[in-house]
Amino acid sequence: MSDLLDPQLIFYVIIFVAVVLLIEGGFIYYRDVLGSKSRVSRRMALLAAGASNTEIMESLRREKSDTSKSLLPSLLAYLETRMSQAGMKMKASRMMGFMLVTTITIGVGFPLLLGITGEMTSPAAFIMVIILALTLGVAMPLMFINIQATKRMKLFEAQFPVALDIFVRGLRAGYPVTSALELLVQEVPDPISSEFGLVVAEMNYGYNLRDALSNLAERVQTQDIQMFVVSVAIQAETGGSLADILEGLSKVIRDRAAMVMKVRALASEGKMTGMLLSFLPVGSFCAMFASKPRFYLDVIDHPWFLPAYSVVGVLYVIGVLLMRRIVAVSV
Repeated sequence: MSDLLDPQLIFYVIIFVAVVLLIEGGFIYYRDVLGSKSRVSRRMALLAAGASNTEIMESLRREKSDTSKSLLPSLLAYLETRMSQAGMKMKASRMMGFMLVTTITIGVGFPLLLGITGEMTSPAAFIMVIILALTLGVAMPLMFINIQATKRMKLFEAQFPVALDIFVRGLRAGYPVTSALELLVQEVPDPISSEFGLVVAEMNYGYNLRDALSNLAERVQTQDIQMFVVSVAIQAETGGSLADILEGLSKVIRDRAAMVMKVRALASEGKMTGMLLSFLPVGSFCAMFASKPRFYLDVIDHPWFLPAYSVVGVLYVIGVLLMRRIVAVSV
């Protein structure tokens, strides 16, 4: 009992609680104050400032990297897609450069910072440092980008039926397509507003409707947008009432969204379990190796150390792949 009343322990507990409350207060402030301001349409702000169509396009459109000049074109293309979905304006090649610099910095600076360079005498020790550097420099940024992209695309899909309804009402009221899209941009917040604002800017710049919507589908890459683009393309070829076609599409998307929400609710427990089981081994390794590296370095010269960790790594990868297959439910 006396140990629990230790003044030093009580002081550390108070500091811990204060830091937690500070972080929570900062999050609530960002969510309720800064977050609502950041959701205001960037295009509307630019229009209010008197920006031209060219300036709007340059502001909203992110720079693309040339995958043909990359040593890792598949990774660069993947980053390009996910960063576009996440709404990040940074080029994918620049992000890869930052990831490379971070990985090298951690790989070189971590042993120097902890003063364990003299203990790096075996290949296994270098392999562990490389794994730590790749985890913090590559895996963590990719995880953050994926989380941001998934969050933004879910918000986009939730807003899209409402955006379609506004677009259809504009068409039925007699607006031309460009004006109906501008009405959509004014009424719906980001990310719908920014993405369709870029469509309007491209059309004002000289693109036709099909090309501008094809660029939107390439940036967003969701099934709802693909159906929308195909519907508009078919109507342009065959004629008919675009408002009636999109009204039916809106109903289909709403019914599909309801089914998707039910499936997500049923599969949410399995997905959360899979995420925790995938993150905990890597997080535990990084935390332990960063705080107490000698926990591994003291036994790293044992002949069974490297084979055992190799087997553990292979089993971990197999487990992650199996869990992804189990919890992956497509509708």
